[in-house]
Amino acid sequence: MTSVGAVLVPQFPPERMRSIAVAAEEAGLEELWLWEDCFLQGGISSAAALLAWTRRLRIGIGVLPVPLRNVALTAMEVATLHRLFPDRVTVGVGHGVQDWMGQVGARAESPMTLLREYLDALRALLRGERVTTHGRYVHLDDVALDWPPTTPPPILAAATGPRTLRLTGEAADGTILTARTTPAQVRQAHATITEARATRPGPHPLVVNVLAATGPDARPRLAAQRRRADYPPATPTEVAGDPQDAAYALTHWAKAGATHLILQPTPDDPDPESFIRFATQTATLLSH
Repeated sequence: MTSVGAVLVPQFPPERMRSIAVAAEEAGLEELWLWEDCFLQGGISSAAALLAWTRRLRIGIGVLPVPLRNVALTAMEVATLHRLFPDRVTVGVGHGVQDWMGQVGARAESPMTLLREYLDALRALLRGERVTTHGRYVHLDDVALDWPPTTPPPILAAATGPRTLRLTGEAADGTILTARTTPAQVRQAHATITEARATRPGPHPLVVNVLAATGPDARPRLAAQRRRADYPPATPTEVAGDPQDAAYALTHWAKAGATHLILQPTPDDPDPESFIRFATQTATLLSH
């Protein structure tokens, strides 16, 4: 079954987070995701606050840019979240927007190499292993967490092109796709990941962000966002309308292999709390 969640986009100010999280909890939304985009809210601090303000809502971080964070620090913070809030947080990592990484002096010459080294080290640390590695980017000398998670959590990774999709299939526990991804591209991504996982049995969540809007001005807002974000024209990458319209549209991504569909509001959505209720109603209809 495909689950439906929503994104708390970082263009909303931090002081709005609590009311949106409470709305998600009260509505019965299954999962609320956030991003660590430069130079907006911090991913770990935001996730910790959202988890503390709610009791059962699952929080996803999709994603933390790995050039910004030493892998040992990420392991410490992820382990802390999992011990404080068991089974309620999902963490994804990615190689980051390269222009932003350049702005902070963290741009890697080979983002793919960095991401693979990072995933290998992070997953080992979260398994409670003692790690020594000296790669091109990741260097650890006899490092182990004193407080690893009681159960090793899955670590997801963001991907777009075929090389990164193969990498996530080989080295991550799940894959996150952006809101530019059409159902046809989801199907292709699923095939690439499945091939890469030929020697790795077990589930591999495929999380897909889908741009969405509801209300009388939904389509104009979506069109404006497509122009701002330079989305490809004339491709099915968004849903608009009421929950019934949205649930029907999402079936195309679900049939293509998406296991989690995360509705992404426009940054100028006039009522984020109402959007949360829209996402929850859409989830209920899709499940039936």
